[in-house]
Amino acid sequence: MPARNDKIQDERRQPKDGGRLRIGLLSFPVRQIHPSAWLLVILSSLLQVLIFPLPGLYVLSWVAFAPLIVALLRARPAGALEIDGSVNLRAARPVQAFLLAYVSGIFWYAGTCYWIYNTMHEHGGLSAPVALLALFLFCLYLGLYHGFFGLLLSLAVGPGRDNRRALAATPFLWVAVELARTRITGFPWDLLGTAQVDNISLSRITTWTGVYGVSFEIMLVNVAVAAAFLVPRKKRNMLLVAAVVAGAVLQAGRLVDAPELPTDHNALLVQENIPVDATWTRDAFERTLRELADLSVKAQSSGSSSSRAGSAANDDLIVWPESPAPFFASDPLFRDPVSEMARETHSWVVTGAIGSMPAARSGTSVSASQVFNSAALVSPAGNWTARYDKVHLVPFGEYLPFPRLFAFAGGLTKEVGEFQAGTSRAPLDAGNQRLGVFICYESVFPDEVRQFAAQGAQVFVNLSNDGWYGDSGAYAQHLNQTRMRAIENNRWILSATNTGVTASIDPYGRPVARLPRKERGAMVAPYALTSVTTFYTRHGDWFAWLCAIISAGALLTRFGLRMKPGKKAETSS
Repeated sequence: MPARNDKIQDERRQPKDGGRLRIGLLSFPVRQIHPSAWLLVILSSLLQVLIFPLPGLYVLSWVAFAPLIVALLRARPAGALEIDGSVNLRAARPVQAFLLAYVSGIFWYAGTCYWIYNTMHEHGGLSAPVALLALFLFCLYLGLYHGFFGLLLSLAVGPGRDNRRALAATPFLWVAVELARTRITGFPWDLLGTAQVDNISLSRITTWTGVYGVSFEIMLVNVAVAAAFLVPRKKRNMLLVAAVVAGAVLQAGRLVDAPELPTDHNALLVQENIPVDATWTRDAFERTLRELADLSVKAQSSGSSSSRAGSAANDDLIVWPESPAPFFASDPLFRDPVSEMARETHSWVVTGAIGSMPAARSGTSVSASQVFNSAALVSPAGNWTARYDKVHLVPFGEYLPFPRLFAFAGGLTKEVGEFQAGTSRAPLDAGNQRLGVFICYESVFPDEVRQFAAQGAQVFVNLSNDGWYGDSGAYAQHLNQTRMRAIENNRWILSATNTGVTASIDPYGRPVARLPRKERGAMVAPYALTSVTTFYTRHGDWFAWLCAIISAGALLTRFGLRMKPGKKAETSS
């Protein structure tokens, strides 16, 4: 009867005039959402922003999504009052659930990826209004994933007011949506599990499941917290205490520290600190290159002496980051000083560079005008022996997708360059070690980075130019995602950046040595080689795919129940 009464009331409220009727039909699902649901959405969005850097209030991750879940499952009046006189609310309809979660996603991206505005405006050649529009469109687009999560959650709601099925499905649905964000859109920035990268005990699960396993755990606790506010009041306290205890136990892993790991190698990581918008003349180019080479030689000599006196570590690798300087791998003005530096230091050198021809032709003809964002490997003899061409390019930064549609963003591409994508993630052989080199943005893709280790990389090298981000929280967000790749694959990572943070990261995700940001300098970075592969390295995103399959099964089962005779009256609401 409540469902039929709601339908009668809905029909009475609809205007009779044709035009007004159409407006009413469109706006009624929105107007029917209870104000408390909107307040919960805003609260959840704020908490989601706070759990990532720069605020970095990671402990809030255990409750950040609970308000959103409650909002989705208590969104519209049921036409009756509770026993205590409060409004009786039921789960949102699919359209309502999509809208509520979509708004949450828009707010989350705006609060977390606000740095896109500065990048577009200051470095992309876009005016302030157009850069603001670009950020807004970005939030509208990627916020759809939050919206789809809300939509799927509403479809999982059981007959009548039974929310148990939806609550049980929530962690699986969330991980499935994260997988879709990674695979379809290609922007898995700040996956939920990254918020617990400092939680050594909990984050070790990623060696089996990838970061998605931590996302699942976080969402599971959020579901327990949300459930406490969906049950009768007499059961609330017990369930809430249980949820808080579960969150506290999991968070306690942050207090546990792992022992120091032994190292047997040293690398010299150079932080160039070159302004992104520097004007380049031949004199400026040669002076900068000479200063960097001198800095590397002196720091390597000093680091070698101290390491020999204090340990048996080998310091046979120098790493220069991805750079805004026009360092072309085919330019003798660049190649000759780097080769001389390698010979003088008797070291292998990995340097960011612009490749003007593909590293591997694979039998295809390539235009001479094509350029690649590359990492070049130079031997101690000064020979340029190998190169990695960046496979996953940054849209609107390194290439312009759909040029006609997004012509307004052409200024950014003009500033950075129209790069071509590489085709191989094979490690680079540097003497007795195999280097898995990935460049900047590639570090946010779990399955792509693990392929380097799967192909035999013994240590990861990440070259990045975080100067595009300025002083926003993006550099810290990027660092945390890079650290998670170290944990998933049980690998040391040598992270060399243009403006910071340059660091040596151990397999527990801990930066064991780092340089201050926005300073030119060089650092001796300890690390070790390993050939052991984790379960995640070997099998990739199996857990995320399993969650996607379970989510699909739950939804199909739900639709099956709706189709059964006798269920129509129960599920029509």
